[in-house]
Amino acid sequence: MKLRRLSLCLFCALSVFAQKKPITLETVTARSGGRGAMGGPVEWSPDGKRFGYFKGKRLMLYDVAGKSEKELLALEPLEKAAAPVPSSERFDFQNRRVSENRFQWSPSGKELLLSAGGDLFFYHLDSGKWDQLTATAETEHDPKLSPDGKQVAFRRGHDLYTLDIASRKVKRLTEDGSATLLNGELDWVYPEELDLGTAFWWSPDSKHLAYMQFDVGREMIYPQVSLLGTRAVAEPERYPQAGTPNAEVHVGVISPTGGSTRWIDLGETRGFLIARLYWSPDSSKLAIERFNRLQNKLDLMLADAGSGTAASILHESDPAWINLNDLFHFVAGGQFIWGSERDGFQHLYLYGPDGKLRNRITAGNWEVNQIAGIDEARQTVYYMSTEASPLERQLYSIKFSGQDKKRVTPAAGTHSVSMSPSNDYFMDTFSSLTQPPRKTLHKIDGAEWAVFREADHKLTDEYEILPTEIVNVKAADGTLLYARLIKPANFKAGEKYPAIVMVYGGPGVQSIHDAWSGATWDQALAQRGFVIWQVDNRGSMGRGHAFETPINRRMGKVELADQLDGIRYLVGQGFVDPNRIGINGWSYGGYMTINALLNAPDVFRAGVAGAPVTNWQNYDTIYTERYLGLPSENPDGYKVSSLVDYADKLKAKLLMIHNIEDDNVLFQNTLQMSDALERAGKLFDMVIYPGKSHGVEGPLRKHLLEKTTDFFEKNLK
Repeated sequence: MKLRRLSLCLFCALSVFAQKKPITLETVTARSGGRGAMGGPVEWSPDGKRFGYFKGKRLMLYDVAGKSEKELLALEPLEKAAAPVPSSERFDFQNRRVSENRFQWSPSGKELLLSAGGDLFFYHLDSGKWDQLTATAETEHDPKLSPDGKQVAFRRGHDLYTLDIASRKVKRLTEDGSATLLNGELDWVYPEELDLGTAFWWSPDSKHLAYMQFDVGREMIYPQVSLLGTRAVAEPERYPQAGTPNAEVHVGVISPTGGSTRWIDLGETRGFLIARLYWSPDSSKLAIERFNRLQNKLDLMLADAGSGTAASILHESDPAWINLNDLFHFVAGGQFIWGSERDGFQHLYLYGPDGKLRNRITAGNWEVNQIAGIDEARQTVYYMSTEASPLERQLYSIKFSGQDKKRVTPAAGTHSVSMSPSNDYFMDTFSSLTQPPRKTLHKIDGAEWAVFREADHKLTDEYEILPTEIVNVKAADGTLLYARLIKPANFKAGEKYPAIVMVYGGPGVQSIHDAWSGATWDQALAQRGFVIWQVDNRGSMGRGHAFETPINRRMGKVELADQLDGIRYLVGQGFVDPNRIGINGWSYGGYMTINALLNAPDVFRAGVAGAPVTNWQNYDTIYTERYLGLPSENPDGYKVSSLVDYADKLKAKLLMIHNIEDDNVLFQNTLQMSDALERAGKLFDMVIYPGKSHGVEGPLRKHLLEKTTDFFEKNLK
């Protein structure tokens, strides 16, 4: 009997000792949850035998055949050698949106172009030495090596330049750049809403540069202002709000040695968007994707780089809108691969140089999300898709003919692939609901070659990660919706728990995935006794165009109906208290949060709306007009989709949060909503942060989590 008691006591002691720690707010702010542990993107060498990547400020090199890595250089010496860049009194919102490569391989694979401290450097792999190419007080933005490796193109201020590497001679290509005329420089809205990361491109033969010129003189100026100093400092932002003029964009071709620009004749510039530009492999032509302003008509323009003439060779239209993609690729003989949602799902098609369809490559009630690589020798395209499940991303291969389709990544979950230029290997970053991210190298047939980064199990070994369940929900009309559920720690059947609905709900985003999440705020809330629930309503992406378009010309209605169907399902499971339901969201999710509180006032007790759009006339042109059209043409749609006119419906507790210099969802939205609530006699809470971006990051992130958690604790417990 004594031995039995001793064994029981020992078992209890070991159980306590082995008990995992709960995820707390401190855990969330201290860790990346496994998502950042994999490091940044890799840059493959031209021969596909090596790749480089940054580990902090150290540039690393990985040898694929040897399965080994080493440090190439640290950035600190380069940054010290760079010329001091004088600080600007005015913050530049616009340049934050440019995608700039931290380093690039030369065509030979023997050198690297690096940007450090605002200057350019050329690193020689054989000797380990570097040359400083520039030493100027003005930053060289968006540097690009020419395909022959002899020159670098970059932007200083609002103009384009080239530098000859051998002679160090710098040539200014454009002379008319100004605050309102941007040469090779993007405005704010193009990269934000069209995902365009650059505004100039080398021709494959290195003899020309194509560039976009933005005339932003008609774009409205939003009066951002920094209020943290002794004196307020004006930081104006060019921000085209719905219904106001966009930039006028022209496409030009210029020699890297200088001379006049040859402008491409694309017709009328006002009322159109230049979304994508591609050089043909022989450098003779430019393929340019041009949308009308409402983005329901798309022309693929083929331009002659020598004469500047252009004509549409392919036209698409849609009753709602056309989703932009990056699925265009030139292949041999002037043919090209084209991505289209014309049948309701995004698929690949092969076209001839005359713009006539040769054959369809992929088909089915699923989407092609990305082209990972193209092997012209094998007439094969590698692509990511949702064929296995809308919740997964898998790599497939298929012939240009549409034959011999094969799934390359076998594990169920979410894969992100970076393929080598030689199409011999690919890097796979994989995770699932139960598997933390793991980064592995594979041969092209899918066979694992090496483990680059093993999954970090320290989090799961030390902390209790509460299970995330994927739930299928039927909307009132029978539409299948996907949801995720986290039950609270120490869940007991028969008890009623408060629930927090996490919502985004807007177009262009999918929230429910079979992917690892880790140490998130959701987990911390579940440890405090909350049920966590999220639904991807109609309007969100990943399920085909018909699933998205019910929001066309009217935002907020269908999305909320699906969210309410999800809540009815959740309450019907018997463990959620219907009188203690909260809702939380940021950006479009902030819009959905206030929308839910005002238009379903008896369902929710409390809501936290971060950076909410409250009047769609406040938001930018390209995004808003894609879904709602022009305010002048759809005034009723704008009115019923916005929130300020319904402030008197508020019953629940509301906390609004916003950065005062948010460059995306302007603070104007929260101020107008607060004014409407005050005039309606409604009480609410508000927290204002001094940031200049859309999210609250850095040291203030902890304050944000503490405030929002405390708000739900007080109002739902």
